[in-house]
Formats: sequence, structure tokens, C-alpha cells
Amino acid sequence: MTKTIYAFITATLFSCVFLIGCTGVPQGIEPVKNFDLDRYKGTWYELARLDHRFERGMQNVTATYSINQDGSVKVVNKGLVTDEKQWKEAIGKAKFDDSSDVAHLKVSFFGPFYGSYVVFELDKDYQYAYVTSYDKDYLWLLSRTPSVDETVMQEFISKTKALGFKTDELIFVSHEPVN
Repeated sequence: MTKTIYAFITATLFSCVFLIGCTGVPQGIEPVKNFDLDRYKGTWYELARLDHRFERGMQNVTATYSINQDGSVKVVNKGLVTDEKQWKEAIGKAKFDDSSDVAHLKVSFFGPFYGSYVVFELDKDYQYAYVTSYDKDYLWLLSRTPSVDETVMQEFISKTKALGFKTDELIFVSHEPVN
């Protein structure tokens, strides 16, 4: 086998493993079952998150979900980059990884590349949700309102810490009026 073919095969296998790994569920996490997308759609306020480059320096972050005609989910993430005093928006598309009643979706903001979107805790009235991705470096607390009672926040921190998330690195997102 030539070096070129060997390099191509290695790169292809690595890419497949990487792409499959990005749509998985972290160890010890169970997606919500009996999930109802119609109840989940609408606007959610991000209240806490682990830091990532695509949200760095943002406040007033929201995620809005709606259902496309083909049954996929339109995702609109919006946030204020505080240093620049500019709003940024990202529009993506999500689809269920397997069953539409299990809260494990694949979301893409960049063409054919998908990452996991896993709702692993959901209030019975769909008022707040814990969300992660393919590993425990990703974590969000989403709410239907710009703030939650302190007991909800403390429960989020306690439960996610017990699951192995780095809760000491959480960023708490403000939702202040913007002029």
C-alpha cells in the first residue's frame, strides 16, 4: 500500500470516528424520553453554560426552535457580544438522532457537520431544561424566562456536578435590557 493510500484511509477512518463521536451521548447521561417537540419549540433563555469559543463574551443569549416543513427543527441562536456591543445570530438545523420522542437530536450550523443536542433533564411543564452535547465539556441551563428561582439554579448545579460536569467553570448569563 502506498503512503498516499494509507494516509487517505487513516484520514477517512479518523473523520468517521470523529463525526460519529460528535453525535453521541456522554457516558452516564440519558436523554429525556417521552419528549414532545411541540411543547419544546419556542424561545428559551440561556441562564448558565460552560464556556466555548462560539459563545465567548456573550450575554442575553436565547435559542429559538421551530419546526420546518420537512419535520426538521430550525434553530436560531442569538446573543449580544458585550465587548463589541453587537448582536450575533447563528441559524442551524436539527433532526432527531433516532426516535422523535427521545430528546437526542443532531444539530448543524455548518453544512454536513452535526453535533449532539441532548436534553437530559426537563421540567414537567417544559419551563427549564438541562442540555449537553457529545461530551461533558458542553452544558447549558435553558429556561422559558430570563431568570429562575435560586432553588432551580442550585438543583441544576448540584445534579450536573454529580454527573461529572465542571460546574465550578459555569458562566451565568445575564438578560439585561439593551438600549
